Amino acid sequence: MDTLGLLADGFGIALTWQNLALALIGCFLGSVMGALPGLGPANGVAILIPLAFSLGLDPVAAMILLTSVYYGAMYGGRISSILLNIPGDEPALMTTLDGYPMAVQGRAGEALAISGVASFVGAFLATWGLVFLAPLLVKVALLFGPAEYFALFALAFATLGGIASQNQAKSAFAAALGLGIAMVGVDGQTGVPRLTFGEVHLYDGIDFLVAIVGLFALSEVFIFLEHRGEGSGKGKAAEVGIGRIVPPLSLLKFCTPTMLRSSFLGFVAGVLPGAGASLGSFISYSIEKRLVDRDGRFGNGDPRGVAAPEAGNNAAAGGALVPMLALGVPGSGTTAVLLAMLLALNITPGPLLFQNNPDVVWGLIAALFIGNFMLLAMNIPMVGLFVRVLLVPPRILMPVVAMVSFVGIYGISGSTFDLLVMIVFGVLGWLLRKLNVPLVPVILGVLLGNLMEANLRRALTISDGDWSALLASPLSIGLWLIAVVGFVLPVFLAPLLRRRMAMRKDEEGSIVD
Repeated sequence: MDTLGLLADGFGIALTWQNLALALIGCFLGSVMGALPGLGPANGVAILIPLAFSLGLDPVAAMILLTSVYYGAMYGGRISSILLNIPGDEPALMTTLDGYPMAVQGRAGEALAISGVASFVGAFLATWGLVFLAPLLVKVALLFGPAEYFALFALAFATLGGIASQNQAKSAFAAALGLGIAMVGVDGQTGVPRLTFGEVHLYDGIDFLVAIVGLFALSEVFIFLEHRGEGSGKGKAAEVGIGRIVPPLSLLKFCTPTMLRSSFLGFVAGVLPGAGASLGSFISYSIEKRLVDRDGRFGNGDPRGVAAPEAGNNAAAGGALVPMLALGVPGSGTTAVLLAMLLALNITPGPLLFQNNPDVVWGLIAALFIGNFMLLAMNIPMVGLFVRVLLVPPRILMPVVAMVSFVGIYGISGSTFDLLVMIVFGVLGWLLRKLNVPLVPVILGVLLGNLMEANLRRALTISDGDWSALLASPLSIGLWLIAVVGFVLPVFLAPLLRRRMAMRKDEEGSIVD
């Protein structure tokens, strides 16, 4: 009952006119950014971080805005998957398998509507899971000491590449690069400058907001400049028929068991470190196909093939917030960006967050419930508008992204040096993306590097330099075992997962052709 009472207090915070307006704006902008191929939720949130600071929002309002963008982008990714056969982000890949065939059959409106309802069901149930599971994790996290926290951070680095990782060695390199960047600045314990090369501006270290905006937002601009806007997909949406927008009740009833099963699977995938929405989407589609596809309709435009991945990936998005809020460890790339925002607001995620900043936690969770209903109401009647958004030329969109990045970062720090650092990180992000090196471990290293170092030093100080103290408790041993398994397992499972996803995509392509 205490949890429900705190949630009621959260609704009192979220239901102010300012927070309702921010949630509505965040949901709309997130849907637009999710619909545009290539941007996705992590980029969408990163782009709007400077805006949140420029508006002078308090922590609760800023997090409501950005998490609404997060949920909205997860909703929006399905739009280009269905209309253009181009996933808005990686988790929306499975939606193309049945979504685009439905669009070709003149049922795009029906596919968009059923995917919107499935997204709502997945996100709504996952938010309830967040309400009840996060406080339980907090009680466990209060048992953590410095050695356990160090093991937890190691687990985060080992598993964030995830099952869908292209190359675990590249993920490890990215994490090491992020940790190296975190070491820049004056050592808080010894007072010795590290990796500053005599540059006074670097004595305070690298601002992680500058790094995030450069790596995600600015690198997207450089990618566009490299390809000169090729593959924008303009005009392709007009080739498919929208048809009926509001699905019949019989279809909703038909897809309801699929939505419920997929929501559970997606939430579990989101809570697990490194699994994320991509795995939640794939597992939901694959298991649903095995359970209900008796006559081979999946891949031919079966609405259950649209509902399953959408419920799964949106539930995973909510599940990924659980470890971020309760343990201070992000469960996905987007939650890593949200973690950076909390740290920038001088709020420390983890078990003490629920004690020290309950207004932030419960106001945020209440806003997620409100945002879900806003997104459901917005995504069905505004289908025509989102179709037109897909036709916006990237040559117009990308200058806006660059402008928001530069103006926002300068508004935060007032330093031209930070703008130069952001450009450096933009170029670095562009190079890493060309080499297929994931960006999220870099960000995680920048965010958690100093905390990881501080806990390692604290653990060794307590044990008088005895390294065995890092394995002194059953909890730390368990975390290390999970970290090792989480790092090694994708080496064997990732090729199988990618082959199966490619096979699904090839089957769908042959059917459409």
